Amino acid sequence: MSGPQIWTDVDDYFTTHLAPDDEVLTAATRDSEAAGLPHAAVTAPQGKLLHLLARLHGARTVLEIGTLGGYSTIWLARALPADGRLTSLEYSPLHAEVATRNIARAGLDKLVEVRVGAALDSLPALAEENPPPFDLVFIDADKGNNAHYLDWALKLTRPGSLVIVDNVVRDGRVADADSTASDVVGTRAAIELIGAHPRLDGTAIQTVGGKGYDGFALARVLD
Repeated sequence: MSGPQIWTDVDDYFTTHLAPDDEVLTAATRDSEAAGLPHAAVTAPQGKLLHLLARLHGARTVLEIGTLGGYSTIWLARALPADGRLTSLEYSPLHAEVATRNIARAGLDKLVEVRVGAALDSLPALAEENPPPFDLVFIDADKGNNAHYLDWALKLTRPGSLVIVDNVVRDGRVADADSTASDVVGTRAAIELIGAHPRLDGTAIQTVGGKGYDGFALARVLD
């Protein structure tokens, strides 16, 4: 027995026992849907994975590229210490507005800053501020620019930092070397950069779940 329905049923089971939504997360999902945001946020088990990775890594500073409604932002920010810092970059003013409300309701607005604008404009501006290196970077924005975002992640991290790139399977299309679709081309460029770059050591994992067939890449920044 396999397919989308069983994947969703298993996700629901895991969510119930391992990553149950609380009032804040439920409200973030509800308000994002009510505002017409795309149904593209991470699932609850995926959010819990981000949370655990941040905690296991002892992350104090996180950079998120792609805020959407702030669901993943909340999971990540909850892993930070009281003096931690999360900077999230969001292209859409509407998405950023919804996310800012959701983050504030979670009581995390003192830890989180949402910056509005194209990430490829926000990233150079952020670099000019010379912030302390980020311990973890989560890339979950327009897939055509994944390799560019990865380049910037290298500039804004330190040896030992973690970089996570979401949605790298593209329903299996990532294996199509002849594809001209921007999401596939951009994702393949990021995967190949991880494999070839001397300062990155990483892997990619295929997943199934409530949002279908997908996966993520995880890389460690080397000396």
